[in-house]
Amino acid sequence: MLTNEQLAAFRSTLLEMKRDIEDRLNQNDHFGMTRSHAHDAVGELASYDNHPADEATELYEREKDLALDDHTEREFREIERALKAIDDGTYGICRTCGQPIPYERLEALPTTLYCREHSPDQIVSQKRPLEEGVLMPPFGKFDFDDRDESVVYDAEDAWQEVARYGSSDTPSDLGKNVDYYGEVYAESEEHVGYVEDLENFAAVDLHGRNVKVYPTREHEWLENILDDEGIMSNIGDLPAYEKDPYTVNESYRGYDERPTQQSFGEPNP
Repeated sequence: MLTNEQLAAFRSTLLEMKRDIEDRLNQNDHFGMTRSHAHDAVGELASYDNHPADEATELYEREKDLALDDHTEREFREIERALKAIDDGTYGICRTCGQPIPYERLEALPTTLYCREHSPDQIVSQKRPLEEGVLMPPFGKFDFDDRDESVVYDAEDAWQEVARYGSSDTPSDLGKNVDYYGEVYAESEEHVGYVEDLENFAAVDLHGRNVKVYPTREHEWLENILDDEGIMSNIGDLPAYEKDPYTVNESYRGYDERPTQQSFGEPNP
C-alpha cells in the first residue's frame, strides 16, 4: 500500500501535469481545433487560388494537429481519473485484479490505474491511415502498362490527362528537353490516339488515297531524319517514280493500276 507521503507526492505530480496541459491547450487553442477551418491558421480565405501541393501541406498539418489534440485530451482525462482515484482511496490498486500496482510503475506512469499484466494497452496498434490504401504498392496499384491484360485506361493515363495542363514539375525534374510545358510529365512522348509516328500527321481515306499531311512536330521530326539519311521513307527506299516525282509525269488510270512514267515535258501517248 502507498503511504500518505507517497500519495501526496503523486497528487502533486498529477496536478502539475494537469496545469501544464491546460496551459498548452489554452495557448494553442487546442492545436487550432477551436477555429472553424484550417485556413484560419494560415491566413487563407479559400483554396481556389492555392497550389495543390500547398493544400496538401496544410491538410497534413491539420491532420497532425487533430492527432496531437486527441492525444493531449486523452492524457488530460487519464490525469483526472487518477486524481479521482486518489480521492476515492483506490489509487495504486489495479482495477482488474485488485492487486497493488508496483511503486516503480507508478513513478514511470503516474496516470495508470492497472498493473502491467492487465493494462488495456497491451497491443500496439498496427493500423495505418486509410489514405495509404491507394498507395500499396506505391504508385503502381492501378498502373497496368507492364501487365498482360489488354490495353485499358489506367491511373497513369488519367494522370497524363491532367498533367498536360500543368504541374509543379519542371523540365529539370524529367532530365530531358521539352518544347513546351505541356510535355512536362512522365512519358509525355507516348502516342495518344495513334500507334505509329506517321499516323500523327498523315491522313488518308478508307482506300488509302487522298493523303493529306498536317504540319506537326512529329512530321518535322520525321522529315529531319529522312533528310539526314538521304531517303524518302523510313520503311525503305521508294521506286523512281515516287522518289523523284519532279522528274516524271505520273498518271493513275485505276486504283490497282501502276502509274505510267516518262520524262517531264513529253506529251502523253
